[in-house]
Amino acid sequence: MTIYIDSTDGVKVALHDLGGSGPLLLIIHATGFHAHCYEPIARRVADHFHVVAPDLRGHGDSVMASGTSMDWWNMAADLGAVVKHLDVDSPIRAVGHSMGGATILMTELTTPGTFSDAWLYEPIVIPEITGMPPNPMADNARRRKGHFTSLDEVFERYSSRPPFDGILPEALWAYIRHGFADDPNGGVVLKCPGEIEAQVFESTAHGLFPRLPEIATRLTIVGSGDNEMPASVAPQLADAIPGANFVEWPDNSHFGPFEDPDEAARQIIETLL
Repeated sequence: MTIYIDSTDGVKVALHDLGGSGPLLLIIHATGFHAHCYEPIARRVADHFHVVAPDLRGHGDSVMASGTSMDWWNMAADLGAVVKHLDVDSPIRAVGHSMGGATILMTELTTPGTFSDAWLYEPIVIPEITGMPPNPMADNARRRKGHFTSLDEVFERYSSRPPFDGILPEALWAYIRHGFADDPNGGVVLKCPGEIEAQVFESTAHGLFPRLPEIATRLTIVGSGDNEMPASVAPQLADAIPGANFVEWPDNSHFGPFEDPDEAARQIIETLL
């Protein structure tokens, strides 16, 4: 089931019910992805949690006008609108991946006490320095091919090259089935086009790192062993947030939740239940 929730800037956030029973668990996606990418995890925790997950602005089935701001604090406003709609009596358990992890932290700063516990896989929170270079991820996003003849062609292309070649087929298919839309002129197109994804990469969570000590949510921060920036910064984030726990996944990459949903589910159940 999908419902649409009004956020700022005229955005309508798509909120998907991924099933399960038990306490509410909110999963927030990474840049360029969407809620349904986490179906493999939702299935594995279904006996323990009732999982819901939004598509933030510019992603998945969310609706927004051309020119809408991709600033990450506005992503936090989208998540805040979702939490307000859910109208639960107690703080929520949450899972965040990459941008989704940063969005959870920003939402908690905006409205303290929103989340009781969170499991964050490589949240993108960058220590701010003067004269930061352009984000190469934005350039890569703008070069992404956005049109294919069929979903099968998408799967064949993505599964044969990095970084998607390392994720499980069930996770890749979840991304493809819900990340592309039919093109009226034939074939399929990305729901989150490369230009929008690039704008998200260029925005990032400015002003967040210095405020990390204000966060009181019980956190587990996971870092992979791929030696890229999100992994190298993850221990610093755990050190900056009072009481946060750091866990390393040495054999995985930034796409760890898609590479090993079994381990992701095990940790989520262990740390959030």
